[in-house]
Amino acid sequence: MSNLTNNIAAPVDMSGGFTDFFATIGMTGGGLVTKGIAAVVAVIALRMLLQLAGDPKQALRKGSMALGTLFVAVVLALYGATLFSTVTG
Repeated sequence: MSNLTNNIAAPVDMSGGFTDFFATIGMTGGGLVTKGIAAVVAVIALRMLLQLAGDPKQALRKGSMALGTLFVAVVLALYGATLFSTVTG
């Protein structure tokens, strides 16, 4: 029988706490805040979609606003860190 000592992953020093953890997954504190804001905006948009009115004209207006809000949430989730890094940089 051969001696199999294969390292699956290199050891990572996590003594810095959350900073080290978020660095390993490639997310900064600002990126985490941006994802959190996007999640809150998405929940608000979904709530807006679920509370549509019975009147067709008003439902169309509120539904389009909810879809626009959901679009903003998706853009924030995908590109928010890049957008905010240009502002603070």
